[in-house]
Amino acid sequence: MEILEEAELCFPQLANASCKKLKRPHFQLVLSYIVLSSIALLTTTLNLLLIVSIAHFRRLHTPTNFLLLSLAVSDFLVGVIVCVPILLVDGCWYLGDHTCVFFQYLGYVVTGASIGTMVIISVDRYVAVCDPLRYASRMTQQRVQVSVCVCWTGSLLFQSLNLKENLSEPGRYHSCSGECVVVTDYVLGLLDLLLSFVGPVLVIVLLYLRVFAVAVSQARAARSRLAAVGGRGSLTVSVKKSELKAARTLGVVVLVFLVCVCPYFCVLLTGQNQLLNASSAVFVICLFYLNSCLNPLIYAFCYPWFKKSVQLIITLKILQPGSANANIL
Repeated sequence: MEILEEAELCFPQLANASCKKLKRPHFQLVLSYIVLSSIALLTTTLNLLLIVSIAHFRRLHTPTNFLLLSLAVSDFLVGVIVCVPILLVDGCWYLGDHTCVFFQYLGYVVTGASIGTMVIISVDRYVAVCDPLRYASRMTQQRVQVSVCVCWTGSLLFQSLNLKENLSEPGRYHSCSGECVVVTDYVLGLLDLLLSFVGPVLVIVLLYLRVFAVAVSQARAARSRLAAVGGRGSLTVSVKKSELKAARTLGVVVLVFLVCVCPYFCVLLTGQNQLLNASSAVFVICLFYLNSCLNPLIYAFCYPWFKKSVQLIITLKILQPGSANANIL
């Protein structure tokens, strides 16, 4: 009987000071490992391909692609951070208090930077569609770089303040050995929720709704002009397809982001995390991390240049002299 009780502890040698392992069916444990490992692998691989593509090929060095690069870097780091819930599948943390705080801190910083970059991308597309004549002067390479740096620096500094007690004294909030938790100040935590979820969601949705309305209006105006000159036929069909494609793309962008991120933040917002069972918690976490896996698909796979660059990377042709100047557009 003693052997059975010891086997349920994270650190049997510490006796009562050790946390207890979670009791989960073997099938659930295996499924959790498979799902989280798959998300981590796909997220890191896809975003690494996007990072290499934009960084290597000079023709891709545009303001919009620089935003995609920032998003890919943050999502790549999210793929690395997915290792944390993989290690916590049995409820035990074996890597020490300092490593625990580091991964938690990195997760907060990267998540804030990722969502902030998505807001900048929505602004970029808003200007491109709603004010195309002044897009080149407003969204310059320098302004985009400054915006991204402010986004990352702001997230870094704010989370340093938000988690300062955890960073200064790792493990101070642990109730037993083998636990990996951080505790934030109530006011700063609420502010973090507003800045990382409520505010960005409102901005993204409002901007994309405006972009969608303008895109539909422009498509209808173009169709009317074609009809006025009697040029219906295939051109009209083409305009209709463009209108539907714009609506579908914008809808997918907003819908996937909300579906993946909302459950996680809604649990935090309502304070109902204690009511979640193990299966629900794993599902919510996996869905949250899945957004970083889908981002390169939404923002990059729709561009033909990404497919071409992936082919050059996989075939190692990027190692050839002058490959950085290749015309993949």
